[in-house]
Amino acid sequence: MFNLRLLPRETKFFDLFESSAVNMVESSRRLLEMIESFDRLEERAHELRALEHTGDTYTHQIMNDLHHTFIPPLEREDIVALAETMDDVVDYIEEAASRIVLYRIQHATPIAKELARTIVQISEEIQRTVPLLRRKEDMQRIIPATHEINRLENEADDALRRGLTDLFENEPDVRTVIKWREIYEFLEGATDRGEDVANVLEGVVLKHA
Repeated sequence: MFNLRLLPRETKFFDLFESSAVNMVESSRRLLEMIESFDRLEERAHELRALEHTGDTYTHQIMNDLHHTFIPPLEREDIVALAETMDDVVDYIEEAASRIVLYRIQHATPIAKELARTIVQISEEIQRTVPLLRRKEDMQRIIPATHEINRLENEADDALRRGLTDLFENEPDVRTVIKWREIYEFLEGATDRGEDVANVLEGVVLKHA
């Protein structure tokens, strides 16, 4: 007896995608709180590490379910790509938080706050968009959201350039420059991974147009 799912509309994948998106938004908001408040840094980083583990659990469950599903609701490579890119956003968020603690950063910079706010905006846009995958007739509504995510990622690129320029021109301590450059790159990397999510979503729409 084969234990394979034959129905093409497996809602469990959409449920897991949406749970992963909720976890991403929670992670981004916790990071913003950490950077804006700049207190209880170790505790906040630990909370973000727990959320990163939660995201891993969703990703692993998606992969396991995909292995046991005969006809998934989306193409297999799209399911894998969407699961992995959303997981990557949370990974970068957690890495940025851990570096703040590891490097004993004493205060947040305006660029760090700006990048953290952009991560929240991108994550919230993804969370609003992912449920539209459930119905083919709703998928075209995904495209404007992907354009907005791309716009936000471009803003993050600009913020990173401004942040690095300020560091190189105005920070006399080389060690501080190195520490903040790495933190900025993880923060901006989270927005890059958010754009990767948008690209996967856009590709799904084009395939189902």
